[in-house]
Amino acid sequence: VSFPRYPSVYFNLVSASVSCWFGQFHLNIMHKTGDVILGGLFPVHFFSSVPDLSFASEPQQPSCHGFYVQGFRQAQTMAFAIDEINNNSSLLPNVTVGYTLYDNCAELGIGFRGALSLASGQEEQIILHNTCVGKPPVLAIVGETSSTRSIAISSILGLYRVPMVSYFATCSCLSDRQKYPSFFRTIPSDAFQVRAMIQILKHFGWTWAGLLITDDDYGLHAARSLQSELSLSGEGCLAYVEVLPWDKDTDELRRIVDVMKQSTARVVIAFVHLSHMINLMEEVAKQNVTGLQWLASEGWTATGAVLQTPKFMPYLGGTLGIAIRRGEIPGLREFLLQIRPDLHHNNNYGNSMVNQFWEFTFQCRFAPAPAGWVEGGGAICTGKEDLENVNTKFLDVSNLRPEYNVYKAVYALAYALDDMLQCKPRRGPFSGHSCATLQSLEPWQLLYYLERVNFSTPFGDQVSFDENGDVVPIYDVMNWLWLPDGSTKVQNVGEVKRSAFKVEEIILDEDKIFWNFESKKPVRSVCSESCPPGTHMVRKKGEPKCCFDCIPCSEGKITNKRNSLECTSCPEDFWSNPQRDHCVPKKTEFLSYFEPLGICLTAASLLGTFICTVVLGIFIYHRRTPIVRANNSELSFQVLLSLKLCFLCSLLFIGRPRMWTCQLRHAAFGISFVLCVSCILVKTMVVLAVFKVSKPGGGTSLKWFGAMQQRGTVLFLTSIQAAICTAWLVSASPTPHKNTQYQNDKIVYECTVGSTVGFAVLLGYIGMLAVLSFLIAFLVRNLPDSFNEAKLITFGMLIFCAVWVAFVPVYISSPGNYADAVEVFAILASSFGLLITLFGPKCYIILLRPEINTKKAVMGRGAEL
Repeated sequence: VSFPRYPSVYFNLVSASVSCWFGQFHLNIMHKTGDVILGGLFPVHFFSSVPDLSFASEPQQPSCHGFYVQGFRQAQTMAFAIDEINNNSSLLPNVTVGYTLYDNCAELGIGFRGALSLASGQEEQIILHNTCVGKPPVLAIVGETSSTRSIAISSILGLYRVPMVSYFATCSCLSDRQKYPSFFRTIPSDAFQVRAMIQILKHFGWTWAGLLITDDDYGLHAARSLQSELSLSGEGCLAYVEVLPWDKDTDELRRIVDVMKQSTARVVIAFVHLSHMINLMEEVAKQNVTGLQWLASEGWTATGAVLQTPKFMPYLGGTLGIAIRRGEIPGLREFLLQIRPDLHHNNNYGNSMVNQFWEFTFQCRFAPAPAGWVEGGGAICTGKEDLENVNTKFLDVSNLRPEYNVYKAVYALAYALDDMLQCKPRRGPFSGHSCATLQSLEPWQLLYYLERVNFSTPFGDQVSFDENGDVVPIYDVMNWLWLPDGSTKVQNVGEVKRSAFKVEEIILDEDKIFWNFESKKPVRSVCSESCPPGTHMVRKKGEPKCCFDCIPCSEGKITNKRNSLECTSCPEDFWSNPQRDHCVPKKTEFLSYFEPLGICLTAASLLGTFICTVVLGIFIYHRRTPIVRANNSELSFQVLLSLKLCFLCSLLFIGRPRMWTCQLRHAAFGISFVLCVSCILVKTMVVLAVFKVSKPGGGTSLKWFGAMQQRGTVLFLTSIQAAICTAWLVSASPTPHKNTQYQNDKIVYECTVGSTVGFAVLLGYIGMLAVLSFLIAFLVRNLPDSFNEAKLITFGMLIFCAVWVAFVPVYISSPGNYADAVEVFAILASSFGLLITLFGPKCYIILLRPEINTKKAVMGRGAEL
């Protein structure tokens, strides 16, 4: 950073030109000489009267009125801190610190002239020496209170690196070191205050609030910062932003209050000055607007005693506010009690602040009194009045907030000056490792040490400045109580500070908070109630993001959090529950042994197996009877065994599909049925051969259908099916599959056929043998032999073919486990059809008509089976 070589000279030139325009600045002042002088700007008066500038004559000095006790106490706090430093042998030993304090009258023009006068002095004539060596009128300035005035003054002081330490200017814009390189403050920036307010909003779940601001840097920057922080954090939205008028514009105030009444926001954030708040509350009380929760900025939280009246407390009771950190300053009250007026004050140098305070407090006037004062019954001030005998807030040091910041600002300058004067020769931070000396101090030299100052107050607060000149941030959270007896109280209910991780922390004692509502609980202030789990937010068109509709998640998607922006899909094997707030395993479906359909099919399968076993037992027991021996009893036994396998293979279609059951079920089904149909086909061909033998020249027909040829034919035909099944399993084996196409919330376990061609060839081969058996049996059905089974085979194969012809379309159109049920039903139906048609009549003869179970009856013509 480069500094002007002779900044004080240049500053004097600037001030001289200003002096030519306005004359010397002689207004309310407090002064004390010393080796080093510190300046101060304080609002000792509320209002001012600035003369009109006609540029035709020398302008008159401005006048101020409306004495502000707290502002005067702040000025006295600076005087006390300097007096305490001068009496401290360990801090700035052998150096006397003086001060020059001006009243800025809460007016930009007056404060600006006061700052220039402090920095340049009041000399009428500037004498330049060749060396330009000397001390500036003041080394640094404590002030301003207003952000707007601080911006104007520090933009000029920064050019000459004159340190300015504010105790009340909070605009975040002042943290810009490019524009304000010499500005510091002992009050946190509005950027932190805004984040502190957001922490309070977040703590109580207030996501919908209105914002009131003043039309100045303080309010406008706060609004911009609040909107930005809310947008970034997503913690809430502003229902409206209204700018309060500077004057008491009744129509505008009425319009603003109407907006507040019509809004659904129950929380109102007010970044305003106390005077603006007074005007607003007059209209709020007039329209009787209750049910609002006020959130106050530091501008009026702890200094709003004028609002804490029976007129306004029905509306402002329960207010939560951000307040400057309260501190304790031991000895301040005793110092304030020692204040005495200056009876010999030189009025040519400016009016004494102490004298004005004395007149205001005791309602008297110093001699010579204004004309008519004594005649009107007014008292003359003697200077011997006792402050302890008067009721004044001036002596109330129980709630020191701006004063505590003034105290820290003065000590920051003192510690920086002490560090500067303790510099070791040839080890200094300046050009050529030089040090500053008391005889040639420059403000920019103090600036270097002020940036690095670090100390703790007797109250235990650490004071240091970051790279932007901001102090370590901490705020108190205040609550306005309206007690049953009508009195009011402002109490501390918590604090907001920056943690070691540079994150805002809020600590609140909620049990102490007074809520001005019937429920005695925090009000709810939301644009839209939070979306419960199972729904997601959809922003309302044209409205802030806090205003939204809650739309239920679609099927298969859930959200288990409140205010979710979107729903998440459930994993593959899971589905949303009816409330859409968590995923549950999908229902599984397959042909189970434990469901009614599965139980019925299993029972039918076992029944068929049992009947086959019984029939086989009957045939074995009666194996020597003519009815059993007729038409090759061995083939009959093979048909019964194959039917038994057919009944049993149907069990492979029941139960949860596994790899082995999927591979085995169709192979077992195909081979079992081919074995059965092959035996029937051979039996039919044997009937045909026997009939041909009975005709002349047909003796050679039977030799081709001996026992070995019959077994070989059955084996050969069955082997073809086995080969088909083997090729199918090797090339494209059936596998278990989880099907969710039928119903999204259900998993249907099924076996994919793998190769549709393989399955079709398997069924086609069975169908070909069945059709061939049917045709041969149909051709020999009317042969004259009484033992002819052709009619039974024809009927049985007709049932078999009908079942499987109907099976194909029904199987294709059946979803999920019903497809397996259809296939099992076809297996059982065709198996029972063959069992009953082929063996029912024979069992009837064996068991119920044993008299016709003879060779004569079987071989005789005309007997009926």
